[in-house]
Amino acid sequence: MIVWGDDALAHRLAGELHEVYGEQVTLLVPHRPDAPRTPVARAGRAMALFERVTAAVTRTTTATAAPAASAADGVEPAGTLRVVEAAEADDRALTDAGVERAAALALVHEDDETNIRAALTARRLNPRLRLVIRLYNRKLGQHLETLLDQAAAVAEPGLDPEKLDAATTVLSDVDTAAPGLAAAAIAGISKVVQAGGLLLHAVERPPTAGEAPDPGLCTLALLSATAGDPAGCEGSERSGDEGPRLLPDDRTVATATGRAAVTLEAVTPAGPTLSPGRLAASALPVASLFSRRLRWSLAGAAAAVLALALASTLTIGDHPLHAAYLTLLDIFAIGDPAIGEPTSRQVLQILAGFVGLLLLPVIVAAVIEGLGTFRTATTLRRPPRGLSGHVVLLGLGKVGTRVLARLRRLDIPVVCVESDPEARGIAVARRLRVPTVIGDVTEEGVLEAARIDRAHALLALTSVDITNLEAALSARAVTPDLRVVLRLYDDDFATAVFRTLRSAHPAALTRSRSVSHLAAPAFAGAMLGRQVLGAVPVERRVLLFAAVDVADHPLLDGLTVADAFHAGAWRVLALDGGATASGTASGAGPRAGAAGQGWRLSPERVLGPGDRVVVAATRRGLAELLGRSGAPDRPGDDTGAGNTARTERG
Repeated sequence: MIVWGDDALAHRLAGELHEVYGEQVTLLVPHRPDAPRTPVARAGRAMALFERVTAAVTRTTTATAAPAASAADGVEPAGTLRVVEAAEADDRALTDAGVERAAALALVHEDDETNIRAALTARRLNPRLRLVIRLYNRKLGQHLETLLDQAAAVAEPGLDPEKLDAATTVLSDVDTAAPGLAAAAIAGISKVVQAGGLLLHAVERPPTAGEAPDPGLCTLALLSATAGDPAGCEGSERSGDEGPRLLPDDRTVATATGRAAVTLEAVTPAGPTLSPGRLAASALPVASLFSRRLRWSLAGAAAAVLALALASTLTIGDHPLHAAYLTLLDIFAIGDPAIGEPTSRQVLQILAGFVGLLLLPVIVAAVIEGLGTFRTATTLRRPPRGLSGHVVLLGLGKVGTRVLARLRRLDIPVVCVESDPEARGIAVARRLRVPTVIGDVTEEGVLEAARIDRAHALLALTSVDITNLEAALSARAVTPDLRVVLRLYDDDFATAVFRTLRSAHPAALTRSRSVSHLAAPAFAGAMLGRQVLGAVPVERRVLLFAAVDVADHPLLDGLTVADAFHAGAWRVLALDGGATASGTASGAGPRAGAAGQGWRLSPERVLGPGDRVVVAATRRGLAELLGRSGAPDRPGDDTGAGNTARTERG
């Protein structure tokens, strides 16, 4: 396996492929010839700085903090992974890395253009190479997958077409992490994973005192019992037996009284995917054109017109349409005077003229208000004065933009704060009509302008750790019980900040999430040739959803659904909606393969070679399903994903 890149995702991916899946990995690190050489064992470019900050916060020395981070991350010491440095991923660099003999290449450089250029070069050097490409542009990624698969088919005419679906995979780390970041800010929202033709809905259920959690269709995870301990390592393997339990069996669930759980609530057919442009379909809704008071005024004027027309019909005996026509003429003062006509007609004409006088300023106000709305349609909205219960989102870069779109799909009110008026997500915020404050969050008055005192949660997603930390501390000074989600780079630093914030504000929720921690399992699964459909964060661990062909796995083939369940490792959830079932049924369960019905699997149903199932698995469990030994389990590492969540610049 070859990994090209030098950020947190590249280092975590290389370590995971070697540590969890037991692969031989070459890390191809870009560097400038004039740049100083960096130690291979360093997990990131700012590690030394964060180790010093961590030591200051935790009152420990760097020497004691560094080994803890290495053990928590599960990364082998320096020298166990082959490292090749190159200025760019050209023919020579890829050849030196052994691309002609490699099984897979992951291109996870931060620049999309660099990854595309390297992908084209690698496909030419090795048509059978499995490519996993990190791209932010999703539309371009779809076209690139098709192009590279066609290039492989042309270069190798005898290549099995059935294997082309795994030949090129384009993934986005921010798309993988956005649901987890949004879920950390809003408790109880549904986490949706698209599995072929099915949608799997996982919901976090709050704990009930003295009662076991409701399992729903099945229990995917039991949350940590140390959530209320300010000094605890919530959600990591350091929590011990009180930490989160992934894929527990029924007996464990029944005895887990008072613990929250993540349960599978529904499996539904997947509808058509909405493009991001659909989010802006109502950029100018009718309700925003006119204020509520103006709409009531217009409704009153319309009622007066109807009343006058009805009175004219009843008193004069005129046709209703003709009576309404004459009333409108009188209101707009363009009708003939009612001289010589019945008194009732003259009185109605005077009343219509009076209504016209009242209607004139309403019409003028409507025109001015409408023009103002159209004029401000291309400008950023300011947070309304009465806004409350919203999420304050700091940073509209790659990650912040995707999280913003995710929150708006869930109809959650958001106020954004961004210091750069030309940032990537400013156009998205303008299109979605999201209130945005332009300013440095470290300056006084910026958070107050975002109505932080009435906010429900703060999502600090900028690329500068000190900025995120300062914003969190400032927000907690204003609202001590505010829910805070921080994006920090180093594990030890994140742990120290987490403990300090929890100790200072024990009644408030503090969360840290990692882009690379959530994205690395999906990239690793794609490199191994299996379709990883999604990842659901469970506190500081990750639960994977993958589509697996039963015929390829003796741990599934010929077993019932109940026997194929391995607690703490994997669990069969459904038949892939795009697969067709074959074989004969055993027991009460039907062998349904249609989308939307394949999830109704009886525990006695026998899995056959023609089945393609959707499984929930831990990273270690997925490695076992793939028949890869990996490294031996360490105490407390029941998932292989129990790293303290590293929050970094993505």
